[in-house]
Amino acid sequence: MSVTRKCTGYSRSRELKKSGLYPFYLNFSERDRGAARLPDSREIIMCGSNDYLGLSTDPRVCCAAAEASRRYGAGCTGSRLLNGNLDLHDHLERKLAEFFGKPAALLLTTGYQTNLAAVTGLCGPGDHILIDKQAHASLVDAARLSRARVQWFAHNDTRDLTRKLDQLPEKAGRMVVVDGVYSMEGDLCPLPELVRVCRQYGATLLVDDAHGAGVLAEGRGTCAHYGLMEEVPLVTLTFSKAFGSTGGAILGDEEVIDYLRHNARSLLFSASLSPANTAAALESLRILQEEPWRSKEVISKADFMRRELTALGYPTGAASQAPIVPIDMVNEKRTLMAWNLLIEQGVYVNAVLPPAASPRLRSSYMTVHTDEQLARALEGFAAVRDQLLHDDLIH
Repeated sequence: MSVTRKCTGYSRSRELKKSGLYPFYLNFSERDRGAARLPDSREIIMCGSNDYLGLSTDPRVCCAAAEASRRYGAGCTGSRLLNGNLDLHDHLERKLAEFFGKPAALLLTTGYQTNLAAVTGLCGPGDHILIDKQAHASLVDAARLSRARVQWFAHNDTRDLTRKLDQLPEKAGRMVVVDGVYSMEGDLCPLPELVRVCRQYGATLLVDDAHGAGVLAEGRGTCAHYGLMEEVPLVTLTFSKAFGSTGGAILGDEEVIDYLRHNARSLLFSASLSPANTAAALESLRILQEEPWRSKEVISKADFMRRELTALGYPTGAASQAPIVPIDMVNEKRTLMAWNLLIEQGVYVNAVLPPAASPRLRSSYMTVHTDEQLARALEGFAAVRDQLLHDDLIH
């Protein structure tokens, strides 16, 4: 039987498109400082971006990317192991290690590949990986690809983690894998308890700080927020959120980074990060160091929107400590209706459907959002609330 037979029967996307409520792959013809433009020239307030510090469109970052392309070319066309390594890559690694307070850093081409490298590079048959049930898909895939034995523990539940660690063979290699900031709720991992449990059971703790790096603790992330950077052996991060680029890095001890540099397959068998993306991340890091107010500002604006959305009657929850403000919509119909109505009001958020997470709108905010833009967004949310209440589509 051909494996493509499943494609013939797949109708989910066609059904959503036919209903006019398809919320994915929306085209943008332009983006700049908290707003975006649709192909029909309508401007919308961008409340669904991970560009938390607004650096992806910062002129300084764009100029650094353009200059790197002029000097080094558009791509590296090879693995870093062979012909794809630039002095620019090494420079960014040194600056990242220095900024985050870790001995060494290893640069990879995407955040996804970064997690693959960290997990599959260190874990294999006979090892055990314990992973939070709400961890990012790249961590889940990495755990499965490692061929280690994988167990999930309840979200942010260190008692469940302890029970599972207690059942492992005494001499088994073990890694505990969590997000620093969870992308759908904006809640933080209970890092002090995780560090204690991992120390007790001799487990290596990996914190994926994709949504915390650049935002918490003046940009130094979740581990610095808790004052525990030295206690966490492995931290991964991506440049596609607060750093306005793409790519990622692993932070850790020098001997671990050196081992991964020569054994992580997603590094060894991928072309290296482009000069433009490397330079963009490097310039974003420089700006973050010189302008630490950006991190505080984005948290302040997210807190403001959370309060205002709650006042409008939206169920935003109370867990988020990040620029992420989730809005529970109970079911898929409400989620899709609300998303579509917000687009009509000139506001873009993310429509989240299972299996990614429970049905919700995921809104997120940026340092560069102006007070006027946030006010316009709230007007749109208010109008949509009234429509949803009229149609009995919000609880």
